[in-house]
Amino acid sequence: MDASDVESDLVNILFTEEQIQAKLAELAKQIEADYDGKDILIVGILRGAVMVMADLARAFHRHLEMDWMAVSSYGSGTKSSGVVRILKDLDTDITGRHVLIVDEIIDTGLTLSWLTSNLASRNPASVEICTLLRKPEALRMPIDVKYVGWDIPNEFVVGYGLDYQERYRNLRDIGTLAPHVYS
Repeated sequence: MDASDVESDLVNILFTEEQIQAKLAELAKQIEADYDGKDILIVGILRGAVMVMADLARAFHRHLEMDWMAVSSYGSGTKSSGVVRILKDLDTDITGRHVLIVDEIIDTGLTLSWLTSNLASRNPASVEICTLLRKPEALRMPIDVKYVGWDIPNEFVVGYGLDYQERYRNLRDIGTLAPHVYS
């Protein structure tokens, strides 16, 4: 879906599909260098990270393994509830593995703080985080994020996997959702 298909629902476009692809290629290059000589398991957080995970993985010039988790802290609202539930756990044993959590956005940090702690308790060699977007003003929990695409304002954004009530995920760009859509 193009931004022109939903332009009345968006305040502005923050990042185009081309900018996103370039940023993911840059992140992949940095991750490859940091994990040189190490096997890496990238763990995508469903559902939002599907686009980021797929395109990040395609930007790599080496083998990697992928797995998925589904966690929820939002329900159907626009703000994190702070209560994290595992809806789908990993299929892979991460003992002794280098794990890179891939997410599309860090908002309050509560979900990823909990998830990082949960995965660290499973005895991996390392656990790091890669996110396409981070909202520094919204953070309520300090969280160490090794790879960040962009820091953005504390606004409700959609597209490229980010949704509002399961809509807009297939928007190729990332834009700020107009308040009339969710108020």
